[in-house]
Formats: sequence, structure tokens, C-alpha cells
Amino acid sequence: MESGFAGTRTGVRIIGERTAPAAGVRRTYAATAAAVVTTAVAGARAVDADSPWYRSLDKPPWQPPSWAFGAVWTPLYASLAWAGGRGLTRARGARRTALAASLGADLVLNAAWNHLFFRRRSPWAGVAGTVLLDVCNVELLRRTAAVDRRAAGALVPYAAWCLFATALNLSLARRNPARR
Repeated sequence: MESGFAGTRTGVRIIGERTAPAAGVRRTYAATAAAVVTTAVAGARAVDADSPWYRSLDKPPWQPPSWAFGAVWTPLYASLAWAGGRGLTRARGARRTALAASLGADLVLNAAWNHLFFRRRSPWAGVAGTVLLDVCNVELLRRTAAVDRRAAGALVPYAAWCLFATALNLSLARRNPARR
């Protein structure tokens, strides 16, 4: 990357630095944050960890306590919003469109899992949903890494937690075979 300074009408910028209008960058981060918050709310509305159905499930001994899920998801959602915003501000043209579609699909699948598992009361439907989410996470990581490795790195804990969730969901489905 070239280094040095160049004058602009609005001030000084480093030559070779990727720049975008500040308002556009803020809108992109705001949009990804809003999409992630919408996903979190839509997913949370389907969860009922106190329902008799969920409490009656045979759970593996390695399942984290209920409070841990909120404690883990909050920073994961924050990193997902940041990484999505950063990747989208750096992507251009068809890459940006594909990355936005990948992020959107990932968010839909993320919220859908809660509905598949809790609303349908189906551990096996949850397994299907979380496996699809894992596949989508790989695609999101690949597309994000193509435009910004730091943003992709921020997605790794999210993808890892989703893999853990898949293993937990599969364990629940196997331990509760009579549950749809």
C-alpha cells in the first residue's frame, strides 16, 4: 500500500487508504446492527426455556446453564454486527451484494432455529436448522475473508459457538427420540 498524504477538499487522507463517505459507512454499520438486533429479538420471541416441554427434555450433562446462553450470545451478536458492517464497507459491486445476501441468509437461519426447536418442539427440526446455519456460516466466513480478514476473524467465535450448538442440539435429539 502506498503511503503519504494527499489533500482533498475536506482535509487530508492517507494515499491508498480505502475511503468511503462517512455517512455511508455509518449507515452500513447501523443497518447491520439493526439486522442483528432484529434477528436476536425474532429468535428470542420463540424461546421458552421454562416450558414444561423443554424442562422435560433429557439434557446432556455438558449443557451450559440457561444464563450462559444470554451471556454468550450478546457479544457474539455484537461481533456479528461489527464484522458484517466492516465487511460490507470494504466490499464493492458483486462481492458486496453476495456478502450482503450471505449475511442476510445467515441471520434468517439464526432466528429460524429457535422457531424450529422451541415453537415446533422438535429437536430434529432444530438439528436441520443448525446444520444449515453451520453451512451458511462457512459461506459467510469465506465471503467475508475475501474482503477483510479481520472481519472474518471476528466471525470465528460465532461460527464456533454455532457448531457447539449443533452438537448440543444433536445430543438433545438423540436423547429424546420420541420428541418429533
